[in-house]
Amino acid sequence: MKHDGQSRMEQILRDVPSGELAIVRHFAPAQGRTLLTEQFSAKTAGKGRVETYALFPGIEASYTAFLAPHVTFHHEASDSMLEIFHCRSGRIGWNMRGGTAVYLGAGDMTVHSTACCADSDMMFPLGYAQGISFSVDLQYLAGSCPDIVREAGVDPAKLQSVFCSGKPAALSSCPELERIFAPLYSVRSEIRYPYLKLKVQELLIYLNDVQPDRNVLTQYYSQQTELIKEIHQFLTDHLDRRFTIEELSKRYLINPSTLKEVFKAVYGLPVASYMKEYRIGQAMKLLRDTDASIAEIAARVGYETQGKFSKAFKDVAQVLPTEYRHSVRANRL
Repeated sequence: MKHDGQSRMEQILRDVPSGELAIVRHFAPAQGRTLLTEQFSAKTAGKGRVETYALFPGIEASYTAFLAPHVTFHHEASDSMLEIFHCRSGRIGWNMRGGTAVYLGAGDMTVHSTACCADSDMMFPLGYAQGISFSVDLQYLAGSCPDIVREAGVDPAKLQSVFCSGKPAALSSCPELERIFAPLYSVRSEIRYPYLKLKVQELLIYLNDVQPDRNVLTQYYSQQTELIKEIHQFLTDHLDRRFTIEELSKRYLINPSTLKEVFKAVYGLPVASYMKEYRIGQAMKLLRDTDASIAEIAARVGYETQGKFSKAFKDVAQVLPTEYRHSVRANRL
């Protein structure tokens, strides 16, 4: 559930001050520097952490965690630097060069050159996201390839042609990606470095054989996603009212089917399902932080009756509003 994910991220980033992106670098004895984290600058109204490991010459990995509405990035652009990002949890919208917007949910991955994301904005529709990225200098890889990668026949020139010569590729969650990435999120810190070295080689072998036109996520124009964000803002600013898809499409001059499709791509759920979760999330805050009655809270988040509100609340939170308020206050004692 969204609220559980946000709570986990708050715990992970509890030591990072608001407005800061903490960067932690780990070097192997033979490595002189990391590829991107010494180059880039980032700004956010929230907070985040990037923990980077230099694995091989020209290859690094980064664990990322963000608790923010968005982060803007700037770093050097290169058509031969491959950037791979896997989303573990939350949701990510990435506005890149050429007006292309890529949206990732849990288990999805994007692959592109750093020229695509040199000046980019990463948006977090759910307020948080966690993942792993790999940066690979393909020119360096061509002259200094790890033994396993070379023996598998990985061709850096092919990777550059397939993934770095156009728009970003966004691959949807699948068993192969789960097999590669899932162990990296739970591996013990004592063996994390060698495990990352093992997994990046597996990932390069996988990418060398993957068919980029299969299992690909739909990409959208930034103008479409910006309009959907306006609709989202309108809906969340008027929680006490209900709007149909037809009313929204007329107000914002957007085809109803496009509205539904792009909203789900950006926020991960259909409009009605998302707004139900959002309303209950706001109700949780009111139950925690105010003494307003259940009936008053129900009306403020758009429910006509206390009974309908209680049913929706239990659907999302698995407890009744009164039980939730009691448990929160009991934990504060």
